[in-house]
Amino acid sequence: MSRQQSYALQQQRLLEQQRRRAQLRYQQSYLERVRQDQLRLQNWRYSDYGPSNYRYSRSGSYYETNRYGAQMLQQAVNNGYEEGYRAGQADREDGWSFGPNDAIGYQDSSYGYDGYYVDLSEYQYYFREGFSRGYEDGYYSRSQYGRYSNGTAGILGTILEQILNLQLVN
Repeated sequence: MSRQQSYALQQQRLLEQQRRRAQLRYQQSYLERVRQDQLRLQNWRYSDYGPSNYRYSRSGSYYETNRYGAQMLQQAVNNGYEEGYRAGQADREDGWSFGPNDAIGYQDSSYGYDGYYVDLSEYQYYFREGFSRGYEDGYYSRSQYGRYSNGTAGILGTILEQILNLQLVN
């Protein structure tokens, strides 16, 4: 059994004991989306999208990536926001206290990662940035950082720009 599976099983038992049905449904649907994403990646082929032409900063350091890497970082924030929104809604529905860091989506933070162009740790950092904001919006049923429409949550472009601060260098 993988570390992720072991953690998920442990979380499932805890959520069942706490009678957190909505958060348990969220966890199960998150893990299913991760499984589907892994199946998609089995058929995906790497393509070289050229030289690094984007720059971004995090914790006072600058990093460079290519166009696809920039898209992956944007996707990380967007995926994180949507997953956070769902997890926040689930905790609100369960009457549970505010706690984005406890959700499996935040702990795992790999949904949508393809293994190319950016390191997993970079992807996870930006996924969690989106997740925290999405969780807050979902938990408090508001739209401070993004919008929710037709079952889909998406982060606002201005917030995405603030988080990533991507700059085209070529």
